[in-house]
Amino acid sequence: MDIEFRQLRCFVAVVDEGTFTDAGISLGISQTAVSRNLAALEEHLGVRLIHRTTRSVSLTEAGERALAHARRALAAVVGLEGAAQGGGRLRLGYAWSALGSHTLELQRRWAAGYPDTELELVMDNSPTAGLLEGTSDVAILRRAPSLGKTAARNVELRRIGSEKRFCAMAADDPLARRRSVGLAQIADRPLAIDVRTGSTTLELWPAESRPAKTMEIHSVDDWLTLISSGKARGVTAEATAHQYRRRGLVYRPVRDAPPVPVHAAWVKGELTAAGRRLVGLLEELYGAGAQGVTR
Repeated sequence: MDIEFRQLRCFVAVVDEGTFTDAGISLGISQTAVSRNLAALEEHLGVRLIHRTTRSVSLTEAGERALAHARRALAAVVGLEGAAQGGGRLRLGYAWSALGSHTLELQRRWAAGYPDTELELVMDNSPTAGLLEGTSDVAILRRAPSLGKTAARNVELRRIGSEKRFCAMAADDPLARRRSVGLAQIADRPLAIDVRTGSTTLELWPAESRPAKTMEIHSVDDWLTLISSGKARGVTAEATAHQYRRRGLVYRPVRDAPPVPVHAAWVKGELTAAGRRLVGLLEELYGAGAQGVTR
């Protein structure tokens, strides 16, 4: 197929920016050029990728299936350019928090040990933290992603450690006076949950004592804002408690909850030598933390 790089860029830009006009501005080309490139891509593929209206655009089913592939293709070209020019970059994706208290140590040790390869931390609130979207090379996942069978077969997981669970609550919450809390105590108020990427689901509680109400959120900022207002509580991994401090919000350990498993993930067959070094370093950091060395 005679698919061109600029056609994929226009497709992704329209999705990300929301309109053809804004896509043109972000790419530095005219709206007409964006429309022409997208039409050419649709003609090559033989499907409509985007529904067009006078006020907005939206993905068709074919467009939803194609978007992740388009992102990965663009990322591959950028990676090819970097490799050919002698530059090295490795992207570590995460959905909510990176490595918590290990983050700074990871960056320091990587910079000292592999100065020729830049380690970039990328926040991507998708089930695979950017792996299937092409925005990350290795990802930190705190729950197994819910994917179709084909996509799931493309993602490889390796458990590198675990983290304690913490309850987030407003500073004036009655539980804030306690040093630790139990799952049953948390359940008497609404629970804020990110159903796509959060590490907490209702299955954490016994069926007979689950929170009666949940409030769905779509980002860590939404989660923090909702909880600090006192409208809900949240349960999260230790890394979140370390990385996101906010006035009016406190964290308390959940004494009877199992730890959160932490996995390194990558697309099968695409883990480079640098990626293997990164996974090994992640295992070292979490292993040392479990022995009380880095905490």
